[in-house]
Amino acid sequence: MPRLMKHTLCAGLLGLCAALLLRLPVDTVSAGNAARTRLGEARRVGQGRARSRVTLDARGRPLALGVEITDQALSGLPSHKEEYVLSLPAGVAVPPFNHTALDWNPHGHIPPQIYDVPHFDFHFYFMSPAERARITAKGDDVARVRRAPPADAIPAGYMYAPGGDEPAMGAHWVNPQSPEFHGKPFTHTLIYGFYDGRMVFVEPMVALSFLQTRPCVTAAIPQPKSYPARGYYPTRYQIRHVTSANGGAIRVSLEGLVLRDGPPTASRGGR
Repeated sequence: MPRLMKHTLCAGLLGLCAALLLRLPVDTVSAGNAARTRLGEARRVGQGRARSRVTLDARGRPLALGVEITDQALSGLPSHKEEYVLSLPAGVAVPPFNHTALDWNPHGHIPPQIYDVPHFDFHFYFMSPAERARITAKGDDVARVRRAPPADAIPAGYMYAPGGDEPAMGAHWVNPQSPEFHGKPFTHTLIYGFYDGRMVFVEPMVALSFLQTRPCVTAAIPQPKSYPARGYYPTRYQIRHVTSANGGAIRVSLEGLVLRDGPPTASRGGR
């Protein structure tokens, strides 16, 4: 084969391969063949969309679980509270997590002068939607919502937040050492949720104004000594803006997932 023709053919094949790679579905892209990301079904949020995402290692073990929202999702949001339930990617299991929910709070919530600004709650639930629906936070259920977990199941530094009982969620527990409780403007924080004495969700909460800055931050997650069930639990959370040929997006993710055992018999018997 003439050298010029051979060079032209090789260049053409390389160009074709590159074009095919660019057209691959996002959930098949690997990082050095060591990890891959699977995406959940997208839902309309504002003028954009949101979906769950899970990063797996080469053996299929989860490394990170998160939510991706496009830049357009920060515009055209409703003037009322809205929840967007996001299923995990099809065929992917990340125990103890069942699904995620993106909650838009246009006026924030209590406590005043701290969380009363427009923000998103990124709930990562251990419960199914049906189990959540049975939480009323009223009548007899109030005792279950406020039931204290065993001491070793409470993440270091966390406390029950008075007034933080919510239907379909449970009780919110906060870290009083977070900057927003010490005169700093609220930007982002990490909240835990409990119901009937058991941890039921992990929740990064992020101010809309902070998301609009296109941030890139990672924060450690305080850990309990005992976990509610065997599964993968995060050691940090990340809020990161990314850009691609398809536009910009923000990824809020639970990172550094570590496989933990369930509670010891004594803690399990406390239910």
